[in-house]
Amino acid sequence: MTFVAEHSTSPGATDPLIRVQDVVKAYPGQSRSTLAVDRVSLDIMPGEFVSIVGPSGCGKSTLMMMVSGLVPYTGGEIRIGGTRVATPYTNVGIVFQRDALLEWRTILDNVLLQIDVRRLKRRDYVDKARALLARAGLGSFENAYPRELSGGMRQRASMCRALVHDPSLILMDEPFGALDALTREQMNVDLQKIWLEQKKTVLFITHSIWEAVFLADRVIVMSPRPGRIAKEIKIDIPRPRRLAIRETAQFGEYSAQIREQFQSYGMLVED
Repeated sequence: MTFVAEHSTSPGATDPLIRVQDVVKAYPGQSRSTLAVDRVSLDIMPGEFVSIVGPSGCGKSTLMMMVSGLVPYTGGEIRIGGTRVATPYTNVGIVFQRDALLEWRTILDNVLLQIDVRRLKRRDYVDKARALLARAGLGSFENAYPRELSGGMRQRASMCRALVHDPSLILMDEPFGALDALTREQMNVDLQKIWLEQKKTVLFITHSIWEAVFLADRVIVMSPRPGRIAKEIKIDIPRPRRLAIRETAQFGEYSAQIREQFQSYGMLVED
């Protein structure tokens, strides 16, 4: 996969890594087009963890895929590092809700799939892959097959695969949505730890209000379709964050702001 794009001057240290400007996405239909994302503008700084939360069908996953270059946008512009995204962007790791591990490859070989697909020298990345697996608590499972792992362990392996080539940007689309509640909590703790160690730029898509607040430096709340940015909330909670922080008044206030936004759209009705 090759990244072909228009080049501009290199961004400065205080410039955003990602700049989304008035982006629109419309899907053509037989009788009329469907507007999925409408005039979204968003800057994400290097090393920032940004969560996007919104109802199903609001275009949040579509927005992530447009940032990756895997889905073209209809209007507006997206730039990464000052370069216009015109085709798939390669300096990225992507984690989806389904781990998409290949059942016939060992866990180590699944992590190294990134390297094989990119035609990089495998021997240069084997030690790093093993170190990532060890950090994720999977060091003794590198020769196991995906069927031998739990859902949480498989998703940890998927995160290792996204990190093995040392990308500047991590895109995560509901990565813990299919996990049970306890495993999901642990994965949130694990992800925060990895991010604190590596300080990658992360764009994280979720339906979960508490998950968005717990992980992010900033939460973007999207409206129902067509997706627009309804609210931006800076999360001023010191790190590392422990799960018990969810019981505090400060955490509750942030969560309430998001919940009230959804109530204003009629998405949450308590009567």
